[in-house]
Amino acid sequence: MQGIIVKGIAGFYYIKVGEKIYECKARGKFRFNEMTPIVGDRVEISVKDDKGVIDKIETRFNELKRPLVANITQAFVVFAVRNPDFNSDLFNKFLVLCEAKKIKPVICFNKIDLASKDEISYMEGIVKQIGCEYVMLSAKGGIGLDALRDRLDGNITVVCGVSGVGKSTIFNELVGKKAMETGDISEKIKRGKHTTRHSELIELNGGFLVDTPGFSSLDIKFLEPQELKELFPEFLKYSDMCKFSGCLHYKEPSCEVKEAVNRGEIHKSRYDFYVNTLEELKSRRKYK
Repeated sequence: MQGIIVKGIAGFYYIKVGEKIYECKARGKFRFNEMTPIVGDRVEISVKDDKGVIDKIETRFNELKRPLVANITQAFVVFAVRNPDFNSDLFNKFLVLCEAKKIKPVICFNKIDLASKDEISYMEGIVKQIGCEYVMLSAKGGIGLDALRDRLDGNITVVCGVSGVGKSTIFNELVGKKAMETGDISEKIKRGKHTTRHSELIELNGGFLVDTPGFSSLDIKFLEPQELKELFPEFLKYSDMCKFSGCLHYKEPSCEVKEAVNRGEIHKSRYDFYVNTLEELKSRRKYK
């Protein structure tokens, strides 16, 4: 049978197959291959007397370390329009990490009830130039939450963002109090409250929501300088028009990306972040 790991704790894995949850252990061969099943893995299992064994782990689409979860397809990247004030560098780091992990970002601008029309317009201008989907929210007021629920179908979604932007409020409103208090899997396997800090997938609106905030680390030093430009989607339609095929959009002449910045077609704050990050990555490789 094929299923998905929705929870793992103390060497036991809870696999959802259709509408049923099976408690499984992993075969020893995974330890020898230095591969451990994690939440989000698609697996093949064999079952006897409602107890199962994981026989195979399918190839992972991606993997996050913090939280430890595989095959994330979507991230709700939450930023407050105010309180705390918008930080463009952190915003860009989140988007770069999503692109690097092949995760579709949905930008969630929360606390719009505190913002002026000009502030909201500024935020919308940035994401429209990037080409990202976005939702304007007032989580406490219930505004915009239905738009997020509609995007859960068919996805494994993680909620991420810096402290104080309203991640917990958004998560709680999406899953409801009952899911937060017991956890979907805890209810089915009758083991009481979910008191661990391990990741768990909560089934919701035709998809899964990770119960642990995503991207606990915003370190992007693992990137190579040459791959950074590919992680800015608004650069891509101009890249083929640059004079040099390997253009880094940095100091090269006749760079169409830089011209697009000058024309206002690429947001300058995005390009400035790109240049600063590129210089940092190049410097680290030089002195490594």
